[in-house]
Amino acid sequence: MSQAIIQLSGLTKDYPMGGETVHALCGIDLAIQAGEFMAIMGPSGSGKSTLMHILGLLDTPTAGTYTLEDEDVSAISRERRADIRNQKIGFIFQGFNLLARSNALENVELPMLYRRPSDPQRKEKAKEALRMVNLEDRAFHQPSQLSGGQQQRVAIARALVNDPSLILADEPTGNLDSKTGQEIIQLLGSFHEKGITVVIVTHDAGIGQSTNRRVIFRDGFIERDEVS
Repeated sequence: MSQAIIQLSGLTKDYPMGGETVHALCGIDLAIQAGEFMAIMGPSGSGKSTLMHILGLLDTPTAGTYTLEDEDVSAISRERRADIRNQKIGFIFQGFNLLARSNALENVELPMLYRRPSDPQRKEKAKEALRMVNLEDRAFHQPSQLSGGQQQRVAIARALVNDPSLILADEPTGNLDSKTGQEIIQLLGSFHEKGITVVIVTHDAGIGQSTNRRVIFRDGFIERDEVS
């Protein structure tokens, strides 16, 4: 462990709902160290998904501060948020979010088209990312030709291709059988061992037990913070 890659202080998120206000996050204080492998857990409506959206710069807090690698990103411009997402954060989703008409290699290349559109090594870097998830032999297959586990491996390769310092995985095994899901969690753990910070949002207690730290949310508050 080293310094905190993420520091949250008094983080609050409110949503207007009719004539009322829903308090999704209620003054969260949380530090995530560089290289951690952790799970954010809790029942539906606990605030874990709201936190994931804020960590991924897909949403902004109502109050409080969010510092990412020593930069206060709480209220930066939309353009700056997009830059940071592309440069520092890799996303993995339950539904894979692959382009149906593009093959695996093209899907992995996509983040580099935004960051390094003229990079002559782009295709080779995408191939290397597929090698990292043991899927180089499926580079020219479209998503419909891949199993669910293979599609999620493509999504992981896409998340890795820009060398992010942080991977955010939102229910990454939700559409997979238990055996394939465990393989995906082991794969994410292997990247943590290489120094990448991996944060998984999940309701699956089994996945939580596979990580080194579990932060459990309830009603917008941190109920427990457990370290293995």
